[in-house]
Amino acid sequence: MQNRCFSLCRLVTENNFYPDAQQPDAMCDENALEQAKKLVAAAKKISALTGAGISVDSGIPDFRSEGGIWERFDPHEYGTYDSFLNDPSKFWTMGRELAKVMLKAKPNPAHIALAELEQSGKLLGVITQNIDNLHQVAGSTNVIELHGSYLRAYCMECNKDYVGEEVHQRVADGEIPPRCEKCGGVLKSEAVLFGEPMPEDPMARAVDICKDTDLMLIIGTSLSVYPAAFLPQLAKNSGAKVILIKLEGSNRDDVADVILMGKASNVVPRLFDSSV
Repeated sequence: MQNRCFSLCRLVTENNFYPDAQQPDAMCDENALEQAKKLVAAAKKISALTGAGISVDSGIPDFRSEGGIWERFDPHEYGTYDSFLNDPSKFWTMGRELAKVMLKAKPNPAHIALAELEQSGKLLGVITQNIDNLHQVAGSTNVIELHGSYLRAYCMECNKDYVGEEVHQRVADGEIPPRCEKCGGVLKSEAVLFGEPMPEDPMARAVDICKDTDLMLIIGTSLSVYPAAFLPQLAKNSGAKVILIKLEGSNRDDVADVILMGKASNVVPRLFDSSV
């Protein structure tokens, strides 16, 4: 079986798939927006670090919101790697709820704006803590998934890979846990669980981008999940400017040169709109 992960990192995604959760909007300060737009215009090598907040308007609020999935499914029982190994049906029972939302989520204007920025040649890549595949659907090609993807799975026995919606449609239809068509082994989503080693290669690629970027956009993340939370400081230490786009507090406001309050789907496209 191939080596998928390394063992120095912890924690899972920032995503929560609770379709009825709502977050308040906030007005973006126009002076801060103009300052941010000047930084974007001057930058030659932009990077983006995204978290759950970028996918809110796609119907995918974060795990930790009030009434969210961790209130309905105890993460120690349903969301840890050890619990999966002991009883994979636990995770896939929760996974059935994830699939119902995942299979209908669509990219919003923030995802699309980043994809268009990449096409312009100014975006080095998107580093994401999300597992929803929405950056790729929007058209981004250099997407670094720190916590894996819910739309990829593999067999725990023979390591056969499954890519796309098939497995999650089977789960949504009641196949819990889903099993390998080749050997009958239990399938596991590549989304990283609590206590599970994180993929090694994505973090190495993220570090390289942070060292090379001259402007980092931090979009919709509280910067509370490590090791992703140290990446903006790495970019800052390498000489980059930092723009933080958020709806509520983060743990690292101090790293930002400009802070923009508001929904990512409203704010991000305005950064690249010369008419604003």
